Amino acid sequence: MKYILFIIYIFASSTTFAQENHLQDEAINELSGLAVSSKNDNLIWVHNDSGDKSYVYLINNQGKKLARINYNKEVKDCEDIALFTPKNQKPQIYVADIGDNNAKRDYISLYKFDEPNSDINDTDFDIKNVEEIKLKYPDGPRDSECLIIDPIDKNIYIISKREDSVKVYSTPINTRSNQNTTLKKEATLFFPGFVKLKFITSGDISRDGKQIVIKSYGNIFYWERKANETFVNALKKPFKILPYKPEPQGEAIGFTHSGNKYYTISEGKGAIIYLKSIN
Repeated sequence: MKYILFIIYIFASSTTFAQENHLQDEAINELSGLAVSSKNDNLIWVHNDSGDKSYVYLINNQGKKLARINYNKEVKDCEDIALFTPKNQKPQIYVADIGDNNAKRDYISLYKFDEPNSDINDTDFDIKNVEEIKLKYPDGPRDSECLIIDPIDKNIYIISKREDSVKVYSTPINTRSNQNTTLKKEATLFFPGFVKLKFITSGDISRDGKQIVIKSYGNIFYWERKANETFVNALKKPFKILPYKPEPQGEAIGFTHSGNKYYTISEGKGAIIYLKSIN
């Protein structure tokens, strides 16, 4: 697999920090993934990482917790979340239990369930119909924190975290549940930066599939995707670096519906919810 070397472009001032609010619920203290609700642009699904149970929280963009969803699975280290809407079906939430600091897991898991209604408020409830998709890497266990589901090619992508050059893996959206499926290795990507600052912690794709972001601790990398261009080929192009306010432990990013803005949130109690605009 050839290494993909990127040329860096700087978005000098085209991104503005439009909004800053704070998480208001102390239970959301190790936030590791976010996805904007498919039903309301001002609502966000979030989750903690290995320090929490199988909970997903619904918050508004002011930081107030509206609901806590328990999908009742024995999770190990959930690191990202994404939404996908199949044709003529309800939107679905995917929680990525893919963290593996010591690279020892026999398999990783994605948990899939229908997105609950967004008109809930001050509610805690359980989800019963949950599918588990078990995955393994073709080249051995590794730590990952980035999940992206492409609405165009309908593939699930997982990007590893810790290597000097990270790996991109895929599996089709219709991968069967409850059996170990081997991921396909798609590419090797090199990002600039010092060791920990270049660790990949999250990613997202716009609802129309035309914009992609991948987040490290130190940077946000951005691509515009052309018509008829595959997800992987889009990532082979030079990226742009979006201006980024350093966060204590920034591990979550997600586009709004329009794709003109995106959220980032860090770990920590009372973490700031940044809403940034791309002009």
